[in-house]
Formats: sequence, C-alpha cells, structure tokens
Amino acid sequence: MNTMRNNKRSAGKLIKALAASAACIASLTVANPVHAVDFDGERVEWIIPFKEGGGSDTWARFFAPLISENLPGKPAIVVKNIPGGGSTKGANQFQRKAKDNGLNIIGTSGSTQFPYLLGDTRVNYDYKNWTPVLASPTGGVFYVSPELGIKSAAELASLRGKELKYASQGATSLDLVPLLAMDILDIDVQAIFGMKGRGAGRLAFERGEVNVDYQTSSAYLKKVVPLVDEGKVVPIMSWGVLDEDGNLQRDPNFPDLPHFAEVYEMIHGKKPEGTAFKVWKAFFAAGFAAQKGIFLPKGTPQDVIDAWGDAVEKTVKADDFKSRSELVLGDYPQAVKGKAVKAFKAALDISDADREWVRNWLTSRYNVQL
Repeated sequence: MNTMRNNKRSAGKLIKALAASAACIASLTVANPVHAVDFDGERVEWIIPFKEGGGSDTWARFFAPLISENLPGKPAIVVKNIPGGGSTKGANQFQRKAKDNGLNIIGTSGSTQFPYLLGDTRVNYDYKNWTPVLASPTGGVFYVSPELGIKSAAELASLRGKELKYASQGATSLDLVPLLAMDILDIDVQAIFGMKGRGAGRLAFERGEVNVDYQTSSAYLKKVVPLVDEGKVVPIMSWGVLDEDGNLQRDPNFPDLPHFAEVYEMIHGKKPEGTAFKVWKAFFAAGFAAQKGIFLPKGTPQDVIDAWGDAVEKTVKADDFKSRSELVLGDYPQAVKGKAVKAFKAALDISDADREWVRNWLTSRYNVQL
C-alpha cells in the first residue's frame, strides 16, 4: 500500500512539473512570438541605375505596382533612378548602402551585367553577393534597309564589301552582341558610336543615316513591325532564345526568322563553334536570356527572400499578367525564385580566358580600354 501511495505521489509531482513546464513554454511563446514578414506601412526603394523613360525604367514601373499588391502588407514600391557610368554608379551605390530588410532592391540590365563580365574598373559591385528573385528575358531582331538589295538571311553574305553603318551606344553596351555577331559572320559593319539608346539608333536608321539596325523584341514589335509592313525594313534574323540545355532555338515571338546560329550555318556551311561563338553566347545570355533582374542585397534573411519570391511568383502567374505584359516584356516566360538564380548563374559565368579574349577583341577592333 505504501508503495502504491508513493507511486501516486511521484506521478502527481511529475504531472505538476510537466504542466509547469508547458505553462512556461507557453508564456515564452507569447512573450517572444515568431513574426511573419510584414511590410505594412513601409516603403520599398527600387534602384534603377538608368535614366527615366528607358527600357529598364519602363520595365520597373510596370512591375512595381503589381508586385506591391502581392507583398505582405502591400508596401509602396518607389522607383529611384540613379543613372551614370553605364549603370555602374547606381549598382555601386546599391552594393554600398542597401539594407537587408527587404526594403531595398535593385533592377539591373544587360548593360549592368556586361561591365561586370568584362572586368570593368568602374565595377565595385558583385552579383555573387545578391539574390535574384526575378529574371526577365527578351530577344532581339536584326534588320536592314531594303536599299541594300537583299530580302532574307540567305542573301546576307552578299553584303560583304558594301558600306554598312550601324548606330551604336558603345561597343561594351548591349551592342556588343550585334557587333560581335557581324564579325563572326565576316560582315564588316562601321559602328557609329554616341547613340543615347537603341531608340536613337532606330531613328538614325529611319532617317537613312545608317542602313543596319537591331531592336529588342518589345521595341521591334511596337516600332519596327509597322515599318516592315510599309516595306521600309527587311527583317533578317533574331538572336534566338536558349533552351534548358543552353542551345539556341528560334524565338517564339519571331518563328519565321532564323536565329543567329542558323544564319551562321547558312553562310559558312557548318555550325558555329570556337572561342568567338562561345563568347557571343555568353554575352547573349547576359544581355538577353536573363536581360533584366530584381535582386536583394547581401545578408537578406531567407524569410524575406521567400516573401519576395512568393510575391513575384504570384505576380507573373496572375490570370491577366500575360495580356498586360506582352507589349512591355514580349512573350517570354519570366523566371522566378530558383529558376531566376539558375538563369543568372548561367548568364554571369565566363572563364578568365574568354574574358581576356573579348577584352582583346574590343581593344583591337574598337580601341576600347578597360
């Protein structure tokens, strides 16, 4: 009997101890709740390292209110333009000053990626420190004046020896892709530098000051297709798109146009290979396949990264997103979360040997000193 009473007392003490422990844990939980990410009443500063009205600014101002609606607390997203240094000024400032609380983001473009890949001395930012939550691809179409007398890519080789002029922003801008493409095709093009943007290049083409040009997909669809219909432009090729294995395929926006590698094969009778093509493809990936991106700064907590990733994913999966975005983005799938990370990892990967090759090419061909 004594043994039974002792066992009951021990059991009672154990139950009381467990109850006290549970109460203690509960009180700690109440005192230190786990807060979900909430930006209610906050303001997000979105740095765009380009001037107002350009392609990147238009892209950001399209996305900002849509993403805001899907972020916890629906904070206002304010675009802050910091142009200068070919976009390096704003990117450098973001690297130095951005806070890791989810209220500072940057939107970059191929013009930000290229100086980074080239090892430009103006670059003090490191993409490896940032986390992408969106990668926006685009494409491009190369076209010529009908006065050159060709009607398709199959006749492109006949332009060798003719005076070809191209209005360019600069050899280290996105124009590196068309300039290197023409070089690989053995077609000599005189670059006229100093354009403020691709829009200025297109106007120079329309005025007859140059006779070859390219535009990114959205600009081509809005501004150049009407000129094609009027017989003032002859479309030659698209740059293409990359599939999941990194191979060039036809751009779904321009399925009737051959991509760059197809045109090379038309002219040379074999598929492109070697260092020059490998470098072209690397810069095509950085300038087009993952042309624009939204990044969070170094040290951003995972729950904040997840909140941004979820918001961007909800934005691009919305039922009306495609119809609203087509004129701004073209018909390209937007990469979010892990796919965005993968896209930029591929786009910003260049070997030291290939970097040295393109730097030497820029110096010898255009007297560029990096």
